[in-house]
Amino acid sequence: MKMQGFKLKESNILRRIVSSDNFEIESQKSSKPSWENPSLNRRPSRYHQDTKRYDTRIFLGSWNVGGVTPPEDLDIEDWLDRENNSADIYVLGFQEIVPLNAANVLGPKNREISKKWNSLIGAALNKTTPVRVVQEDKTGEPHKIYPLAESEHEEEFQCIMSSQMVGVFMTIWVRSDLYQHIRHLSVSNVGCGIMGCLGNKGSISIRFCLHETSFCFVCSHLASGGKEVDQRQRNANAVDILSNTNFPAGPLRNLPQTILDHDRVVWLGDLNYRICMPDSATQSLVKRREWNILLKNDQLKTELMEGHVFEGWHEGEIEFPPTYKYHPNSENYVGYDQPCVSKKRRAPAWCDRIIWFGKGMNQTQYSRGESTLSDHRPVRAMFTADVKVTGN
Repeated sequence: MKMQGFKLKESNILRRIVSSDNFEIESQKSSKPSWENPSLNRRPSRYHQDTKRYDTRIFLGSWNVGGVTPPEDLDIEDWLDRENNSADIYVLGFQEIVPLNAANVLGPKNREISKKWNSLIGAALNKTTPVRVVQEDKTGEPHKIYPLAESEHEEEFQCIMSSQMVGVFMTIWVRSDLYQHIRHLSVSNVGCGIMGCLGNKGSISIRFCLHETSFCFVCSHLASGGKEVDQRQRNANAVDILSNTNFPAGPLRNLPQTILDHDRVVWLGDLNYRICMPDSATQSLVKRREWNILLKNDQLKTELMEGHVFEGWHEGEIEFPPTYKYHPNSENYVGYDQPCVSKKRRAPAWCDRIIWFGKGMNQTQYSRGESTLSDHRPVRAMFTADVKVTGN
């Protein structure tokens, strides 16, 4: 009993350390509002006059980049898919933007990589040249990526908030003419990795209100592994995230404080759920592209149907190959053409997922990108979200 008490006390201390020291938040606003540019208001109105509601298009993407630093010439257009689908809001979540070693888990934040990703994203959305990230100054002050300085042209998209917890990183970009309607931005991070509280695994949740509708986006990296005990640990991670994510209620005490209190909720990330089949059978079915058979044995699909941890959550139809585990810079799964020599089992799986909760969200796309940067393929989804507006 004494040992249990010691572990609980130690865990609480570590949770406070992680909460105060290992998270970074960036909220940025241009000195000259881009929404003043009439050219950015070119889209036709989608207001429904009888209900005072309109649909906003939201792109969500998740990518476990395996600790690989993005090269400056990395093309993310394939993932963002802007040629075929343009959105009003982009919510991008990453896992393992830095290697999950002791130095990164326990040491000071490594902001350089997240700045590189934000630079690439801003350049892709605004069709500009990526900004070369300079060495961080000695003061340790947060280093803003966008906006950097007065630009020769107005930016179509602005980053409203970015947050990093060890290897988990989430960044949200909105059309500049929507910026003035964003209120009550807040972030809540939950570490549930080593000792149940460190940030090598866990979640970042960002909430805001667009007009009169509240949104909450959760980006997470859950426990890995293909054993039954690992599945239980993933479920436990999800419970911790839902229980321990909290937002301020605001001065009028009328803002949603938990994830599920919000009007529109989406969860994305490397959820790490696997396929409950022998490795050889999984690999054979992947070769034959028998997605339906594989998905009947998918752990997350089972959780969604049984409604335990994810009661009330939804996922679109999966019509793309498993996103994990590939040889880096290759089209081949690990163990696909030859036996895997690793002691860890790594059969193909749909580890990377996007799910949503409640009503008011209509998914119009669910697919994956084909970048070979890491051992995961990125996933993406497009939604139309119902937004309530008061007044004219």
